[in-house]
Amino acid sequence: MSELTKFARPYAKAAFELARDHNALGDWSAMLKMASQVSADPEVAELLDNPHVAQDKVAELMHTVGAQQFDETFNNLLVLMAHNRRLYLLPEVTAMYEHYRREEEKRLRVTVVSAAKLNDDQQNRLQQALARRFDRQVEMETRVDQSLLGGAVIYADDLVIDGSVRGRLEKLAVQLSN
Repeated sequence: MSELTKFARPYAKAAFELARDHNALGDWSAMLKMASQVSADPEVAELLDNPHVAQDKVAELMHTVGAQQFDETFNNLLVLMAHNRRLYLLPEVTAMYEHYRREEEKRLRVTVVSAAKLNDDQQNRLQQALARRFDRQVEMETRVDQSLLGGAVIYADDLVIDGSVRGRLEKLAVQLSN
């Protein structure tokens, strides 16, 4: 577990639980994404890295930028993170929050890398098969990598399904070398 993950987890979990309890998962996604974008701005990132800048001032700046979108509870989270000098974790908190949200909503993000572009029918059939296998609504992204030679590699969270010709050839090479 990375240090960022260790420090971000309590904030992501708290944000998720607050959002779920208030039926506001989508609103919190939007607020976290905006706050992450603000924290990633080079000028703001410089303020976050500067030990001589009061982090509550950075939280105020973020509140000002997001005034139309941020609610009071979200601002409280920003103030808490600022007090603990953890505003730099916002991108990691956002990513973890989105993971918790997908789990709650039974959604799975899948990336399919294929040797050739998949047509609409192939994409639909693959998406339906993955939805049945994982018992989740599948959000699928596709990419082409001609070095696979044929077939596809599917990335679903921490699971990798390698159905590529290159992958099969590599497995065969390992078996032959043993």
